[in-house]
Amino acid sequence: MIFTASPNGFSIPDYDQIFPCALGKNGLIKDKREGDNASPIGVWKILRVLYRADKGPKPVCNFPIQEIQKNDGWCDEPEHPLYNQQVKLPFKASHEELFRKDNIYDIVVVLDHNLDPAVPYEGSAIFMHIARDNYEGTAGCIALRRDHLEHVLSIAQPGDAIEIKF
Repeated sequence: MIFTASPNGFSIPDYDQIFPCALGKNGLIKDKREGDNASPIGVWKILRVLYRADKGPKPVCNFPIQEIQKNDGWCDEPEHPLYNQQVKLPFKASHEELFRKDNIYDIVVVLDHNLDPAVPYEGSAIFMHIARDNYEGTAGCIALRRDHLEHVLSIAQPGDAIEIKF
């Protein structure tokens, strides 16, 4: 199944459901660049799920799932050999912390954008995660309300993908 994320919402085709979602602060873009705050147009497979065990139950899903630890990060330094990969902190190069103080990374769905291999400057850490209360734009990810994200994960299957489009 291919889910769709667009400015009109997050669509679940076989269930005739559309949920509100947040996308990049600067909209959608075909040629993603690191730091542009835009969501990359394209079809991105769902690979695995990360979650904060201290912030809620383990999501029900059919994907590999891993607890986020306090020392988990994601490298966003384009010139680093571990660019766009999960890393352990402390980490000298630029990175995102996955164990955040806000709740947006309590559940993180890793998508296959720019992963195999990661091309420097073509964007990192493109996830699906929990939206802020006001659906504020993201740094390039897809964000859903927690219960909607959990619903999507409960029905998604290996091989499923998310298409980001206008």
